[in-house]
Amino acid sequence: MRRRELVTLLGGAIVAPGIVVHAQTERVRRVGALINLSADDPEGQARVAALLQGLQEAGWAVGRNVRIDIRWGAGDADRIRGDAADLVALAPDVIFANTFPTVAALQKATRTLPIVFAGVIDPVGAGLVESLARPGGNTTGFSGFEYGMSAKWLEVLKQIAPRTARVAVLRDSVTTVGIGQLAAIQGVAPSFGVELRPIVVSDVREIEPAITAFASVSGGGLIVTIGTLAQSHRDLIITLAARHKLPTVYPFRVFAAAGGLVSHGPNSVDQFRSAAGYIGRILNGEKPAELPVQQPARVEMVINLKTAKALGLDVPGGLLTQADEVIE
Repeated sequence: MRRRELVTLLGGAIVAPGIVVHAQTERVRRVGALINLSADDPEGQARVAALLQGLQEAGWAVGRNVRIDIRWGAGDADRIRGDAADLVALAPDVIFANTFPTVAALQKATRTLPIVFAGVIDPVGAGLVESLARPGGNTTGFSGFEYGMSAKWLEVLKQIAPRTARVAVLRDSVTTVGIGQLAAIQGVAPSFGVELRPIVVSDVREIEPAITAFASVSGGGLIVTIGTLAQSHRDLIITLAARHKLPTVYPFRVFAAAGGLVSHGPNSVDQFRSAAGYIGRILNGEKPAELPVQQPARVEMVINLKTAKALGLDVPGGLLTQADEVIE
C-alpha cells in the first residue's frame, strides 16, 4: 500500500492583504502534492513545511479552508507514476510537484487539473510548458536551474581541488535533463584540463560500483548533477565520496550540510515557499497557462570545512569569501 499522508492542521494562519477569508462559509479547497523524496527525509519535511507556510501567507490555512493530500515518491519511478494517478483520481483543485519525473507523471495522468512545480530544470526543453512567459496548458511553476550553473560546478571543483585531473559526472537516467547538465560541463572541461567520465545510473544499486570503479585510479573528483536518485540517496553518495577521498561538488545545500564537500545551486526550500503563492493564485481563480514560469531568484554556495580537512584540502580564501555559508 502506498503511503498516504493528509495534513490536517497548521495553526496561526496568516492572511495576505486583499484576501478575505470567511472561516464559517468558505468551502474547503483541495491541494495534492507529489514529493520526490521519502516521507521520513528531513529535507522533504523542511520543503513541505515551507510550502505550507507559503500557503498560510497567501491566506490558505490547512484545517480551515484548504486540505493537503501528500504522496511521497521516494525516488522510485514506478511509485511516482502510481502516486500521480492516485492524486489525479482525487480531483484536487491544484496539484503541486517538484522535479521533472513527478511533473511528467502528473501530465500523463491529467491535462486539465492545474499543476504547479518547483525545482524543474529547463521546463521548456523538457516539454512541460510552451514558453517561460506563457506556459500554456495546465502547468506552470518555478524553474530550479539553468544549464550554465553546471559549468560553474567544474570551476568550483578545480578551485577547491586544483590537482583534480579526472572528473566523474554522476547523473540518473530518470532525469533526462541531466544530459544538458553534462553537456554544459563538457563544454568547459578542455579549458580546465580535465578528463570527464559520465556515470549514468538508473537504480540505486548501480551507484556504489560505478563510483568505486572510477575511484580505483587516483586524481579523481566527482560532480553530482540534479536528479531524483541523487537527492533520494545522497547519504550513500556522500559516504562513498568520503571513503574514496573524492572531492565532490553537489547541487544543493542539503548535501553539504550532510557532510558533502561543497554545494552550489538554488535554494529548494525557498522555491517551495514561492510555489505556494502560485497555488494560492490558482485557488483564487487564475489559470496556470497565464502565470509565467519563474527563474531562480538566487544561487547559494555552501562549503563544509570539516570535510575539506578530512580530504586534506586547503580551501582558497577567495572561494571562502564567495560562499554564502561555511560549515565548520
